[in-house]
Amino acid sequence: MKAKNQRSKVKTGAGKGEPSTMEELLASTGYQPRGFKRGELVRGLVTEVTGRAVFVDIGGKTEAVVSDQEYDLFKDYIRALKVGDEVTAVVVVTESDAGQVVLSLRRAAADSKWKLVEEAMGDGRILSGKVKEATKGGLLVEIEGVIGFVPSSQVSAKYDGGAGLLGQQIQVKVIEVDREQNRLVLSEKIVGEAEEMEERRKILELVQVGGEYEGVVVGIVPFGAFVEIELKDKGGKGEGVVRLEGLVHISEISWEKVEDLAKFLKEGSRVKVQVIGVDEENGKLALSMKRLTGDPWLTVGKKYKQDSKCKGVVTKIAPYGVLVKLEKGVEGLIHASKMPVNMSFSEGQEVEVFVESVDLEKRRLSLGVVLTEKPVGYK
Repeated sequence: MKAKNQRSKVKTGAGKGEPSTMEELLASTGYQPRGFKRGELVRGLVTEVTGRAVFVDIGGKTEAVVSDQEYDLFKDYIRALKVGDEVTAVVVVTESDAGQVVLSLRRAAADSKWKLVEEAMGDGRILSGKVKEATKGGLLVEIEGVIGFVPSSQVSAKYDGGAGLLGQQIQVKVIEVDREQNRLVLSEKIVGEAEEMEERRKILELVQVGGEYEGVVVGIVPFGAFVEIELKDKGGKGEGVVRLEGLVHISEISWEKVEDLAKFLKEGSRVKVQVIGVDEENGKLALSMKRLTGDPWLTVGKKYKQDSKCKGVVTKIAPYGVLVKLEKGVEGLIHASKMPVNMSFSEGQEVEVFVESVDLEKRRLSLGVVLTEKPVGYK
């Protein structure tokens, strides 16, 4: 066996009385090199990296060598190894023709890749991966040999589920790692929409809560209306005008009770709104129309004293009584138990009533009917 292939960890001398062979040296020191079994997991220190060869001290009589076949499979990992690095390897050949143990770094390389994604999740680093497959539920993406999953909910809307990304490189962030379960969950949406979200945040800085804006109704839904407002840039020059959408909830349309939005608004209408809230995460605004007008209930206590008389219009007839509109945003109830037995009502009918009680906190007015003659049985 050639000396340069043995790469013995000890050097022999030929002086007088000194061991002249490896066997004599081991016998003189009492050192017994350990044996290794195929498939055994070992740990060692890298002693040399040269060309396509990596030598590792694992406590044997000679340095072990990494299988040459693994260089192409894990070249990025192997190139990064330095003398003194500790590695975990698996024995694939207990003794080669050169008398060396041959190792596989497959497990070590896999561990390093998992460590990469774990660290990326910890520091929020952006990784690049290749889309290997597009499924109904999302995308399978390969990052440094590790397959991760991007759920459809984590793919930017502009990619419409991601079917067109097959074979392409995409940027992702790690949102979940479980090495034991071989589970890696990624998000393209966080990266892809980061720029858009940053732009959205800048736009929101132009909005003042409590501010009044003019906008256009761009959509009507059962729970309210979407209004798009225009905002000027910070310089106020009218350049770089941006548009931002907000929701006027049905309860913020009018001080009156709104049941049919079509009676109040239609798409394309220009309206004035007040910003009452900002959702920074989604870049949405909460808007109000009614708050630009005075709250009629602020003066109810003064205008509608107990036992005072007033006129109103019947707006609704229900089993529990009759609702009467006294003015915009102010309704009172004639309870069923207070309704004259010989009197009928119809929606739109004008009636004369008197105030029985006022509850400003609950915004309730109890009314009675003004009669020219008190009927029998009226309580």
